[in-house]
Amino acid sequence: HVLNCAVVRDALPAGATAADIGSGAGLPGLVLAIVRPDVRMTLVEPLQRRSSFLDEVVADLGLTNVDVVCARAEDLVDTVAVDVVTARAVARLERLARWAMPLLSTGGRLLALKGASAVEEVAEAADALDRMGAVSCTIREFGHEIVQPPTRVVVVEVGPRVREAVGRRRRRKGAR
Repeated sequence: HVLNCAVVRDALPAGATAADIGSGAGLPGLVLAIVRPDVRMTLVEPLQRRSSFLDEVVADLGLTNVDVVCARAEDLVDTVAVDVVTARAVARLERLARWAMPLLSTGGRLLALKGASAVEEVAEAADALDRMGAVSCTIREFGHEIVQPPTRVVVVEVGPRVREAVGRRRRRKGAR
């Protein structure tokens, strides 16, 4: 599992800010923070005991590029704007995108580590991703020479409409 996450390292831009939602035991966020010390990683985990575990691991490893936040991703929309959001085994793509895309800066990308379901999930979520402000959605494989099968990642890139769409949804909810 660690190698499955580590091979995705090249999908992160140099010096990026990133948030890993549903971090759990630290996959992939903690692993990526270790192999990419130039990336500022925020591990987002809603369960307190898991967040506490992540805090301990970050301290034990002496990682200075990692923050742990005990919260749900959807509660961070007004406080987090990152270049990359990562997730592994959190939810189907459409639901995951609803949580992740509002956290992305313009031009940011969601890296959803998926297995054999990637093609099916992209097809299911295509219309919703477009409505949410995705400008592209591709499937890439990493680590052919290291892990078998290679790590399959759905890469969703966003345009400027993501934050605008979130603002409209929030205003509509508040108007009720």
